[in-house]
Amino acid sequence: MKPDKLADGVFRVSAKIGTRDLFEGIWPLPNGVMLNSYIVRGQKKTVLVDLVKDWDGAVLAVEEQLSELDLKNTGIDYLVINHMEPDHTGAMASFVEKNPKVEILCSEKAVPLIKWFYGIEKNVRAVKDGETLDLGGKTLEFIMTPNIHWPETMMTYDIEDRILFSCDAFGSFGRYEHCFDDELSEEEKELLSGETERYFANIVSTFSSFVIRGIAKVEGHPLSIVAPSHGVVWRKEPHKIVDWYHRLATYMQGPREKEITLVWSSMYGNTAALVPSLVAGIESEQIPVHVFEVPQTHESFVLEKAWRSEGLIIGMPTYEYKMFPPMYHILDILERSHVNDRKAIRFGSYGWSGGAQKQFSEFVDLMKLDLQGCVEYQGAPTEEDKKKAYELAKSMAKAIREA
Repeated sequence: MKPDKLADGVFRVSAKIGTRDLFEGIWPLPNGVMLNSYIVRGQKKTVLVDLVKDWDGAVLAVEEQLSELDLKNTGIDYLVINHMEPDHTGAMASFVEKNPKVEILCSEKAVPLIKWFYGIEKNVRAVKDGETLDLGGKTLEFIMTPNIHWPETMMTYDIEDRILFSCDAFGSFGRYEHCFDDELSEEEKELLSGETERYFANIVSTFSSFVIRGIAKVEGHPLSIVAPSHGVVWRKEPHKIVDWYHRLATYMQGPREKEITLVWSSMYGNTAALVPSLVAGIESEQIPVHVFEVPQTHESFVLEKAWRSEGLIIGMPTYEYKMFPPMYHILDILERSHVNDRKAIRFGSYGWSGGAQKQFSEFVDLMKLDLQGCVEYQGAPTEEDKKKAYELAKSMAKAIREA
């Protein structure tokens, strides 16, 4: 890979991560992910914005691109750390060892994290909100955007070139052959669409209120380019990704899309037997439905669609007097991510004793769900159960459609 030029003296140095590992140790990467760092070279000083970790050859890939710019191990005066998560800082100790005079600039809350994570205290300086750094012909402004998605997070803005280095904000999963949004093939655009929403739901959704505040904070900064630490660089439509994130963040409070996510698990097929009736009821009202079976489907993909949907239908059998464990895990993830205030239906079978509904009711309270009804039955569902499920799903879909 070669460095990608964003403007005179501004470059992306990046790495493409494969599909083997999990992002943050939990989220699958069927299409990989990009790790992006950035060089800003002024007439007097040069800055590296964010690092990578030693992951799938990322450090070597970035070092080779720095060599292309005659910057490997020399010539970098400042290291700006927007966010302390290890995918952006993992190479810090080795980088500082090779660049002992580099000054690390970060938010005040990041200073102790640098010590705790990497044992580095020398040449570390906290910058303030709105503080600027003169590089000679280029000026960087530091913008504090806490909790997008750690408390120490900030963004860095190149005033002359109007480039926002936004770190995890405005990012996406996926590897892309091209750097910029206007270079993508149709296939890459389709990939970007889904992987942006999945990234937001998995990584940022819990912090949606802070996303909205952060967007408000950068509104006064003209944008020619949005350069996140994951995904593509937005130069043709920089405001598209900002507006997209704003819309996704508003799903926390609503309104959301007029869609329903149906997620179910079944031990011997008795809970599964009700799924066709529920889907038919939803489709009778021309409402899109996303259907997932767990644990066959990873929670990452369930969360992506549940985040955008006004309705949830949850199906699971009773297992040892409680909910079937894979579904408990799904609901725990949804609750942690603040998938709240949705219309909901629950269905499922039981053998010798029930119990799943009692435990499900705890999530109804935690997630403030508007429970429309429940279809629970012993053994296999009867035709009456199937009819009830159809009518419940149809009624909920109609209410969502007409809202």
